[in-house]
Amino acid sequence: MKKTISIVPNEVTTAKLHGYLLGAVGPRPIAFASTVDKDGNPNLSPFSFFNVFSANPPILIFSPARRVRNNTTKHTLENVLETKEVVINIVNYSIVQQMSLSSTEYAEGINEFDKAGLTMLKSDVVKPFRVAESPVQFECKVTKVEALGEEGGAGNLIFAEVVKVHVDTTVLDENGSIDQHKIDLVARMGGNWYSRANEGMFEVPKPLSTLGIGVDSLPLKIRNSKLLSGNDLGLLGNIEQLPSAESVTQFVEENVSIRSVLSTNDGVQLQLKAKEYIFNEDVTSALKLLIAGIDLIE
Repeated sequence: MKKTISIVPNEVTTAKLHGYLLGAVGPRPIAFASTVDKDGNPNLSPFSFFNVFSANPPILIFSPARRVRNNTTKHTLENVLETKEVVINIVNYSIVQQMSLSSTEYAEGINEFDKAGLTMLKSDVVKPFRVAESPVQFECKVTKVEALGEEGGAGNLIFAEVVKVHVDTTVLDENGSIDQHKIDLVARMGGNWYSRANEGMFEVPKPLSTLGIGVDSLPLKIRNSKLLSGNDLGLLGNIEQLPSAESVTQFVEENVSIRSVLSTNDGVQLQLKAKEYIFNEDVTSALKLLIAGIDLIE
């Protein structure tokens, strides 16, 4: 016989209830929200309390919740209250790691576009920038912000009216409609889990609580690599610190296979080996290899 536990919300901690809610309600689409503060400083952050609620007028709603641990509010909410504008960028699989890295709680004034290695694209109607790599970008005017409570975990519904839509033509079918296979959307689930519309569930480790260095702190040749994807760079940017010269030297000395790759003087093979490390979740080794062979990268 099936056993069931029953939970009264005010009899468990908010964090525990939050886990049940997010574990059960999903997959949830992701609003990659770009805002600016009153001085024009950009901010970029993802939110999975999000959906479309009307076509006439076109209304998207997302909700930056108050932090459970200390009841503080997020820069996105503060910026929206100041400027009443937002760009909601859609997340597909090719930018999921960069999106995840941008969710790191960097200090106020830090540009998450730079940290995540994403391109700021000027909007046509609103001040916040668009994410150039996103397949669909919605420029929005905020018509209402409704606070749902004053304690940690309380949501803040942001009603965003779409004033302009930008769609990458590569995700369209022959009839001009969005092809669901080509757009390759991802959605949020519980814990570290996501869902990829084309292939099912996959896991994305949470960004470091100690703050990843960001894509902008990687050596320029690595950032400009034509072989490393945005997801690769997002994972590399989520390390706590660049490896020291001594650790890179030791890594090379202790690995015959790495010395063999470096001896070929082939930058393509070097980067493919680094991608293999990344695929096997050994990001530190990937970065050590790339730094050791930095002069081979074109």
